[in-house]
Amino acid sequence: MPRVLDDFRRTQLAIAALFCFLGFQYATWISRIPALKTSLDLSAGEVGLLLMVTGAGAAASFPLVTYLMKRLGARRLALLSGLGLVAILLALSVAPNYPVTLVILCADGVAVGCLNVAMNAQGAALEAAHGRTAMTQLHATFSAGSFLAALVSSGMTALTSGIVTHFAAASAVLLLLLACARPRLLPDDAPAKEPAEQEEGKRRRRMARPTRVMLWLGCTMVFAEVVEGSMNDWSALYLKDVAGASAQVAPLGIAVISVVMVLARLFGDGWRSRWGDAVVVRVGSAVAGIGLALALLAGGVVPALLGFACVGLGVAAVTPCLYVAAAAEGPDALSLVAATGTTGLLVGPALIGFIAQATDLTWGMAVVAASAVIVSLCSTRLRWAPAKTSSEGSMKTEVVEEGAT
Repeated sequence: MPRVLDDFRRTQLAIAALFCFLGFQYATWISRIPALKTSLDLSAGEVGLLLMVTGAGAAASFPLVTYLMKRLGARRLALLSGLGLVAILLALSVAPNYPVTLVILCADGVAVGCLNVAMNAQGAALEAAHGRTAMTQLHATFSAGSFLAALVSSGMTALTSGIVTHFAAASAVLLLLLACARPRLLPDDAPAKEPAEQEEGKRRRRMARPTRVMLWLGCTMVFAEVVEGSMNDWSALYLKDVAGASAQVAPLGIAVISVVMVLARLFGDGWRSRWGDAVVVRVGSAVAGIGLALALLAGGVVPALLGFACVGLGVAAVTPCLYVAAAAEGPDALSLVAATGTTGLLVGPALIGFIAQATDLTWGMAVVAASAVIVSLCSTRLRWAPAKTSSEGSMKTEVVEEGAT
């Protein structure tokens, strides 16, 4: 048994290195947006398009990711997309003009989509192989990678204003993370040899339309990511413009959400083992929505911070559970859910901005609260089998449309 536990932990750390890698890579270049804006002489609208094209690339990567997952497997796709992200970061540091930068960041979005699916597939496979929950802790390391990148960016900015030096140092860290991950990642299943007459059937299955289960999972993920993305983008502005917080207090909104979410993800796997993914998703998203709604009704800085804490606590384990559920449906479902989640991250903050412009930011944040409640409602359309450890030590997690046999 100690040997089994060692294997689990070592593989978990290897997969965690991938999650840390993605958080570090994203936060590295996003932290130097002001420097990119200055060096390329960009307007605010052009900067917005840079961010938009990255999300669009990730959202549009669904067909490619589905193909590559079947062709390469999660392990090879994770390593190759990781190397691609390192090359993209280096290319971004020497981008000569705005159009080239747009192309580079679009490619970044595609590579992010590939790594996102591959590393979540590895995490789901780890849980299935060892009969233990791990996904929420893996997602916590993404946040840890972002935090580490922020510290490195701060230090590099103090040392030099050059992006090339910073991104070169960051690339060395990223390559080290890949080197740590590579030996212990789960192996990909070897493709079975099939007769030629079955190839047409395989092609048709690859082109099959998404099932209703996949669509419900995708819908749930969209609203879950709307909540996460919108809270990060709008919490500080709500505190300042609506709740009347000072300039020093306003950034605490993001801090509260981030800290509570990371802590909740560290404990989230225990909750999943004890109560099952269904309860974690339904109750967690309901706590997020109701807590934020009550905070908006009460008004003020303290209620807002408490409401933001409810959001961080409630949604922390939702997306990890959805990734596990999608992985149980196969690579097509996992790719679709990842793509729809990126769409939610992309569309959500912009939607809140449009609503705030037409009415006010309180109504915009009310949409975030409603989205969290919708996550809880959508998840009831699925029957989540609780995690069960068999005598062989394997865990079976199934998601079936309610009413299906």
